Amino acid sequence: MMTTANFLPYLKCVGTGPKRNRDLTKDEMKIVMRAFLNKEVLPEQISAFLLGWRVKGESLEEFEASIEVFDEFIKQTPLQNSIEFGYPYDGKVKNPYLITLTAAYLQKFDVQLSLHGDLLQPAKGGTTLKEVCEQSTLPSNLHFFDRAIYFKELHELSDIRAKLGLRSSFNTIEKLLNITQSDTAIIGAFHKPFVEKYIKLFQARYKKLVIIKGNEGTPEIFSKCAITIVKDGVVEEIKIDPKDYGINYKRSTERISLETSLELVNNPNEAFLKLAKLNAGVILYLSDKVQSIKEGFESIG
Repeated sequence: MMTTANFLPYLKCVGTGPKRNRDLTKDEMKIVMRAFLNKEVLPEQISAFLLGWRVKGESLEEFEASIEVFDEFIKQTPLQNSIEFGYPYDGKVKNPYLITLTAAYLQKFDVQLSLHGDLLQPAKGGTTLKEVCEQSTLPSNLHFFDRAIYFKELHELSDIRAKLGLRSSFNTIEKLLNITQSDTAIIGAFHKPFVEKYIKLFQARYKKLVIIKGNEGTPEIFSKCAITIVKDGVVEEIKIDPKDYGINYKRSTERISLETSLELVNNPNEAFLKLAKLNAGVILYLSDKVQSIKEGFESIG
């Protein structure tokens, strides 16, 4: 069992400056992550490590070790014919979530959508998927999993992360947790470097990995974007532009509240409905239900 005293050598790996910092080995990182999740060290030490780790820069091996430890704690709920979605835990700021509208369009196609969320994590300060799902009537094919239940150990670090107030390395690796043992995963990315990072981290965990450079780092398409598809080690990129489907949506430039976000989805205008329909068409294509996005979009009716 880790103690606060014998944690110090691990903290020094990320907290002694650029000349003496070093990447942790896989075994070392597993020891650290288990100590965090089992609350074997002080909250201040966890916070210091998270800050130092982020500043040092995370290695692929450190990330892989952390995900493997996550697997030891997560309560899995296998869900057949499901697609797991990886939304950021720091929320959305300027646009609502389309996923409830999108899922409704997919009910007749036997596509199960797996979502997971938690309390707001730093640093964007947006509306969370958890808030939206808890205050919405979800379609029968939309399944939301609360981290307080499926991974309470990481959930219980929320207070430490909130007090730190900065984006941490957890933000990168908490988005896809394989809760429902889905064959396909769709994750959002904002910056190009994260596309390559996600491929390295997650492609071996799913038969098909999809990375959408969607709205606010979510896997939701509001405007022209790139979609990266990884299957059997082959990487393919396709482009999509809502204007090609007769959708002319102008993104918000102002922060919106949870109440406004819910109102926009509960009483959607034509543009939102078309965007949801397009997102559903993309999902049909990615789940091999149709031969093209256009066919998926048109088959929804």
